[in-house]
Amino acid sequence: GPINVNTDILSYKQIEDQNPDLQLGGHYSPTKCKARHHVAILVPYRDRQAHLKIFLQNIHPFLQKQQIDYSIYIIEMVSGVKFNRAMLFNIGYVESSKLYNHTCFIFHDVDLVPENDLNIYSCSEDHPRHMSVAIDKMHYKLPYNQIFGGASAMTKDQFELVNGFSNLYFGWGGEDDDMYNRIVHNKMNIIRFSSAVARYKMLSHAKDSPNPVRSRLLKQSDRRFKTDGLNSLDYEVLKISKRQLYTWILVKVDDNVPLPALVSINFVIFREIEIGLSLKKWNQKFL
Repeated sequence: GPINVNTDILSYKQIEDQNPDLQLGGHYSPTKCKARHHVAILVPYRDRQAHLKIFLQNIHPFLQKQQIDYSIYIIEMVSGVKFNRAMLFNIGYVESSKLYNHTCFIFHDVDLVPENDLNIYSCSEDHPRHMSVAIDKMHYKLPYNQIFGGASAMTKDQFELVNGFSNLYFGWGGEDDDMYNRIVHNKMNIIRFSSAVARYKMLSHAKDSPNPVRSRLLKQSDRRFKTDGLNSLDYEVLKISKRQLYTWILVKVDDNVPLPALVSINFVIFREIEIGLSLKKWNQKFL
């Protein structure tokens, strides 16, 4: 039922002491039952340490109470280019799959904490699930029916079918609506628990800078599903570290827009993608 979110900022050591059953890498496996799914919680991250501590101290006991076999992955992007949440989800999917045989992936923002333990962190075999239905800052109401952001769950097969997220959304906004289009395009529906159960507290933060071309990218998203996603992912892993509370994946994203994804982008839009990316190399190489 309903649970109180603890917003005290504890040290990592204090959180570790509260979770003695955790294995290295932020992994937990129930001993008294056989888990149906092996769940990867993927959290894109940059400069939100207070949020991360609050998230970790709440999410670990929440998941352990549900007796879920899970691991938490924090995927951090080095500074220098604008934050790309969707690409970090793709990277988290690929890298976590190398480390463990996950069957269910939960794509989770670090500033959202669940408020009801009946909100089961697992996947539906039939359809992707949007999990963060009712958020306190949105008056516990769904903003629009197509929303898929915040926290969402997909099986390995579902995520592969849609070719993952787009890699082109640098800055805030658009990537979740793009994913919604991918899901519908592949003849799946989005399912949700009731707003009485799928409730979340959003931790306060400054508004992120928006992606100036997100609406144009969205309009042409259906042209790019097959060429922009898992199969166009370009990144370098700088470090993978299994810590007690989570597995940390530090990555550097190439400052070129992935070329295969640009095959069907309107050239005017491409010229406008000045969002922290360096286009000079692309121009030198291809123009």
